[in-house]
Amino acid sequence: MPDQKRLVFILIILIGLSLIAGVFDYQPSWSKFSSFRPWRLGLDLVGGSFLVYEIDLGRISGQDRESVVKGLRDVIEKRVNLFGVSEPKVYVETVRGKNRLVVELAGIKDVNQAIKEIGATPFLDFREVREVQVQEELLFGDEESVAVEFIPTELTGRYIKGAQIVLDNITRQPQVALEFNKEGGKIFEEITGRNVGRPLCIFLDNEIRSFEDDCPTVQGKISGGSAQITGRFTIEEARQIVERFNAGALPAPIKLISQQTISADFGKDSLEKAVAAGFLGTAVVMFFMVLYYRRLGIFASVALLMYIALTLAVFKIIPITLTLAGIAGVILSIGMAVDANILVFERTKEELKKGLSKTAAVEEGFRRAWTSIRDSNISTMITSAVLYYFTSSFVQGFALALFIGVVVSMFSAITITRTLLRVFIRTPSQ
Repeated sequence: MPDQKRLVFILIILIGLSLIAGVFDYQPSWSKFSSFRPWRLGLDLVGGSFLVYEIDLGRISGQDRESVVKGLRDVIEKRVNLFGVSEPKVYVETVRGKNRLVVELAGIKDVNQAIKEIGATPFLDFREVREVQVQEELLFGDEESVAVEFIPTELTGRYIKGAQIVLDNITRQPQVALEFNKEGGKIFEEITGRNVGRPLCIFLDNEIRSFEDDCPTVQGKISGGSAQITGRFTIEEARQIVERFNAGALPAPIKLISQQTISADFGKDSLEKAVAAGFLGTAVVMFFMVLYYRRLGIFASVALLMYIALTLAVFKIIPITLTLAGIAGVILSIGMAVDANILVFERTKEELKKGLSKTAAVEEGFRRAWTSIRDSNISTMITSAVLYYFTSSFVQGFALALFIGVVVSMFSAITITRTLLRVFIRTPSQ
């Protein structure tokens, strides 16, 4: 049995931490420090926008489509993060054979600006130029003419590693210098190699971006993985293009096909109901524990309140975005946190029936119940991890909340409850 003074000191620290966590959890107490770790709530609680984009994969080969879609999601997520949105969700779904990109923007105020910025992320591609004979029917007979045809290549913005502004040595006009990754550099070298003496056009959002709309002529095979976009740019235009390329050029074009706005009032009502359900559920659990286990139930209830304060503090410190599903995971973990106490108390009652002292019975109860507590919690943690990594959106929020809740509950059962019992449950001779 550890030294009693040391146990009292540990208990005081645990109670102090729980009180600090409780004050930290209570949002109005920090309202004057609004930027200090506010709660991060999801789209379903604070309102916001739900955007659906259709992905055009017509020019992407079959074996590359999966990687292009994944890259597109990463690019858009990076762009959205620049808005300061609270934990934006960007994911891909397939509807009737078409790939769609879904963007959830929780609490964003200027939706139109977000749509503009997401769509403004440039789609760049290089196109070869070929001259074709065209026969025109005229009044006095047919006449052949030469037309220019732009042939798309596989070199697109998905291969861009970085961009920067450079100035022309003679005209001092701003230009955009591009650097390709290793794969893009090889493709660019192949394209320039087969187009020596011919024009090669750079298209940005399906518009030619070259000096005086005249595509540059390839003088020789270009290696090294770099290229330049020349044109009548202002410094501001060039800066915007560079920023967007460095944030990520779209590997495939996207088109906004649906936009929905979720009212914050709806989210507020849902949040109030969820919090009320949490309070009610906690009260019922505590009432059951006190009614059935008497004095032991009181200790379990105190440990449960400390567990709730510490768990919510973890969610706020990390911080983790709470959705309705996430709150459901927290409430479920509150009920599961008592499971460990029930196992310990039942084991303790069995040991008391064998004639052990109260102190010895508590120690033996924890020792015998630990393997069951460990195995049940680890199996729940494994299930939560599987749900998190193999699902998306709100299910992930539920899984993450449950996982964290179970981890903290193990700490609560083994540390808080055990310390309370060691301090207050003693045999008469002690």
